[in-house]
Amino acid sequence: MISSSARLLCCGLAASAASAFHANHLHLLQATRPYSQRQLVVLSNSATEAEEYVMKEFPTAWDLLQRNNDVMKKMNKAELGFTIFAPNEAAFKSLGDKRNGQLKDVRNEEVVEKIAAYHIVAEPVTADQLFNSGGIVTEGGEVPAERSVSGGLFGLGGKEDGGVSLRGSKVVNSFEFGDKAEKLCIVHEMDGLISPSILWRYADQLRIPGST
Repeated sequence: MISSSARLLCCGLAASAASAFHANHLHLLQATRPYSQRQLVVLSNSATEAEEYVMKEFPTAWDLLQRNNDVMKKMNKAELGFTIFAPNEAAFKSLGDKRNGQLKDVRNEEVVEKIAAYHIVAEPVTADQLFNSGGIVTEGGEVPAERSVSGGLFGLGGKEDGGVSLRGSKVVNSFEFGDKAEKLCIVHEMDGLISPSILWRYADQLRIPGST
């Protein structure tokens, strides 16, 4: 793992550039476009602003993250900031009734905690860094990253669209919250969960085999 961030997996890809926009309290990057340099809005408390934004815009993702208290505590204590990969509401809807029910089932607490952990990094990871990495090390484990592709048929003939995907889920938008203490908190909106699909095998069981 070679990168300016210990959480990034290097793949040697070149950087790209572009434009961004948002209102007074946050900065929005369109992940489906090339990235650009940007100035962050100064906020009184970037962590609070970021968490409130996730609670409001991605309530189901926030409920999922709250299921892992240890990871949330680590995130909140992170001195430099944190990163949240927040699946949007459509992402959860696409899971279907069965898996959404499993996320709420108390028997699956350990599985849900693990799924939640894959969506948090206890340090800031920008969209640019994701774009130029081979993956990211989350609190749950490693997640591969690759340039996202649009078009084509059955995975063939598509072209890179300037964005990035993590374990097949695309970064839709990225929101950066900075404060006077130079703490940076980042929320990446995802169109799907980025935890390993194998975790669903252990749903409806009392514990994940081999776990402690």
